[in-house]
Amino acid sequence: MPGHDLIVIGASAGGVEALRTLVAGLPADLEAAVCVVLHVSPSAPSLLPAILARSGPLPAKHAEDSEALGVGQIYVAPPDHHLLVEHGYLRVVRGPRENRSRPSVDPLFRSAAWRYGPRVIGVVLTGALDDGTAGLYAVKERGGLAVVQEPAEALYAGMPRSALAHVTVDYRLPVADLGPLLGRLAQEPAAPESAFPVPQALEIEARIAEREMGTMEANNMLGTPSAFACPECHGTLWEVHDGELVRYRCRVGHGYSSESMLAEHNESVEDALWAALRALEESAGLIRQLEAQTRNQHHYRVADRYAGRAREREGHAAVLRELLRKDGQPSVELVSDAGDADSVA
Repeated sequence: MPGHDLIVIGASAGGVEALRTLVAGLPADLEAAVCVVLHVSPSAPSLLPAILARSGPLPAKHAEDSEALGVGQIYVAPPDHHLLVEHGYLRVVRGPRENRSRPSVDPLFRSAAWRYGPRVIGVVLTGALDDGTAGLYAVKERGGLAVVQEPAEALYAGMPRSALAHVTVDYRLPVADLGPLLGRLAQEPAAPESAFPVPQALEIEARIAEREMGTMEANNMLGTPSAFACPECHGTLWEVHDGELVRYRCRVGHGYSSESMLAEHNESVEDALWAALRALEESAGLIRQLEAQTRNQHHYRVADRYAGRAREREGHAAVLRELLRKDGQPSVELVSDAGDADSVA
C-alpha cells in the first residue's frame, strides 16, 4: 500500500523563513516528493530553490512543465506560473490568477488532491488572507492529511487561521516540528483511494486550472451567478461553496475567496479615491487660474463665482485627503502579500 508520497506546501508573507525551518527538519531519505508554492512577485527572479537547498538535506529546483515527479526532491513554483500535479509529472501553466496570486496555493492543492487522493499531505504556512484554505479542504475531501503551522507563531496568521476555521486539520504544530512530522507521515500507509471518490466539483476546478474545460460551462456546474463582478476582468462571478467557505469564480477563470475579493475591492476603492482627489485638486487649480484672469480683467463678480467654486472643490479635496490619511490603507490582514520582499530574497 503506498504511503503519503506527495507533500504540497503553501506559504505567503513570511514564508521564506518558515520554509527554511521546515525543510531543515526533513529527513535526507524522505520517501515523498515536495511541491511548494510561495507568493512571489511576477517580475522579480526567485532564489527560493537555492535558499531551500542550502537550508536542508534535499535538493530543490524550480519546477518545469511536464517534468517527472520524483521522491526526495523539492519542486518550487516559478514566478508568475501555477504549479499543478498530474499522475507522475508536473504541469507549470500561466493560467488565471487565483486569490490575487500566480502562483497560487489552491490550484496546486486541488490538482494534488484530484490525482493522488489519500496519498497527499497538504501544509499551510504563514501568510495573510486565506489562499490554501479551499485547496486544503479538497485534500481532506479526498482522504489526505491536513497540516497547519501554529498561527500564534506565524509571522502572518491569516492563512493558517483560515485553514483551521474551515478545514478539519490533522496536525497543528510550530514550523520547527513540521519537518520531522512530515518525514514520519511519508512512511505511513495511506488509505485506499477507492474509499474517497473524486467529487465532481474538485475535478471541474482542477480541469479549469489545467485549461481543459471551458469555464462558462464549468461555473454553471460549480455554483450560481452572484451579484458581484470580477475585480480583474469585470465579468460575472459565480458563487461556490466549500462547506461554510464561500468563493467566487468568473467566466475566464479568475478565482477569489471572500477575503481576497474584499482585499481587491479595498485597493480598487483606494485607487478611485486617489483619482478623485487628483481630479478635484487639478480642477480647483484650473478654476483659481480663471479667477485670477478675470480679476485682472476687472470682472469681479465672475471672479468671485470662480473663487466660490474653487473653495468648494478644495473643501471636497481636503475631506478626501483626510479620509485617505486615516483609512486609505487596509488592515494588515487584508494587505496583499504577493511580492513580499522576503519571498524573492
